[in-house]
Amino acid sequence: MPQVTVLNHPLVDVKMTTLRDAATPAYRFRQTLHEMAALMSAEVFRHLEVQPVDVTTPLEVTTGAALPPYAPCLVSILRAGNGLTDAFLNIFPEAAVGHLGMERDHDTHQARAYYEKLPPAIEKRQVILIDPMLATGGSAVMAAAQLRSRGVRDIVFTALVAAPEGVTAFHNAHPDIPVITAAMDRELNDNCYILPGLGDAGDRIINTQKPNAHQPR
Repeated sequence: MPQVTVLNHPLVDVKMTTLRDAATPAYRFRQTLHEMAALMSAEVFRHLEVQPVDVTTPLEVTTGAALPPYAPCLVSILRAGNGLTDAFLNIFPEAAVGHLGMERDHDTHQARAYYEKLPPAIEKRQVILIDPMLATGGSAVMAAAQLRSRGVRDIVFTALVAAPEGVTAFHNAHPDIPVITAAMDRELNDNCYILPGLGDAGDRIINTQKPNAHQPR
């Protein structure tokens, strides 16, 4: 599977164990999500383009780096993407932020777009497309296509957890877009939930899951 980066780091594994644990409460899940974003950020933001700039140190003038005039944009696939987006924004506050609403029909497993809010001149920006779960790939494929229809040319997709089926579907549709994930899980079940997964990321972030309901997703 080309252009797929799966993080290999012992602390990522420790944090992922906390996220997977059904007994982890929502506040701890959110905290760990932010800690995981810090670990992921070096790889995710490795793709950013910068421009040379002169900077005056206390001793001399040297060459540094600056962001382009149109700052890169973090685009969250609602609603679960907001948690990871907020975590990345803490690390990269200069970024612009956009939102794409995607939802999956639980019977057909097909994605549907319902909302779009993107910053001005999105076609001139690099985009980090964010969704904690890459399961079937339907939402991510549709979101990337929507961005491209708005003229975006430079996209990186990042997720906490991916399934091989979702990665394959995404790369079949967008072979040039890199995928960065903290974990590549085993497979999807018959309901298209990721196994072993970590449950419904959106529900766990905002504490709306049903008691004792820990469906893999």
